[in-house]
Amino acid sequence: MPELNFQVEGAKATAFSVAPALSFKLRVSSSNEQEQIRSIVLRCQIQIEAMWRAYTQEEQAQLRDLFGDKGRWRQTLRGLLWTHAAITVPAFCGETLVELPVPCTFDFNVAATKYFAGLFEGDVPLCLQFSGTVFYEENGSLQVTPIPWDREARFRLPVTMWKEMMEAYYPNTSWLCLRRDVFQKLYAYKMQHGLTSFEEALESILTAAEEVTRP
Repeated sequence: MPELNFQVEGAKATAFSVAPALSFKLRVSSSNEQEQIRSIVLRCQIQIEAMWRAYTQEEQAQLRDLFGDKGRWRQTLRGLLWTHAAITVPAFCGETLVELPVPCTFDFNVAATKYFAGLFEGDVPLCLQFSGTVFYEENGSLQVTPIPWDREARFRLPVTMWKEMMEAYYPNTSWLCLRRDVFQKLYAYKMQHGLTSFEEALESILTAAEEVTRP
């Protein structure tokens, strides 16, 4: 029965992708170098291990929406689910190097997006947890076995890689998903005041709110 190990050796932004995506360079190795692995249906859950890095005061302020005030971080700073990915690993013997595609979203309703956007420097500590099915050859016949639940790999993703990727896809832009009824109210406000963009509508609303609260 194969005993597989996984190691992330690097990451890069996927070139010419329709939507933002990262590609993780994943080394898959078998403890038995002579064992014939026919294929692997590999699934991966990626967790952000937020508690395993330090934060500047500016980052603490940006992450307040996720973890609350800094005084509560001992209780609230925790791991976050980032995303899921999947790949079919082709046949190999001993070890192989594959690209694991990871789709990325810039939707600020997603906790992981808020986390990435709230960082200014350093790395993001990731834990990649693997599952799936291994097809291998033993005594001339095809065998099937699941990947054990404890297979995982860790990697530190540079914050600059995420930010440069998102800037390339969405220059000077952020995405915000609104409930349909809220969007309709904003759209009506935009048309009523003869504004040319949603940015102008939001700026008008925020300026009016500031004037009301100004002492």
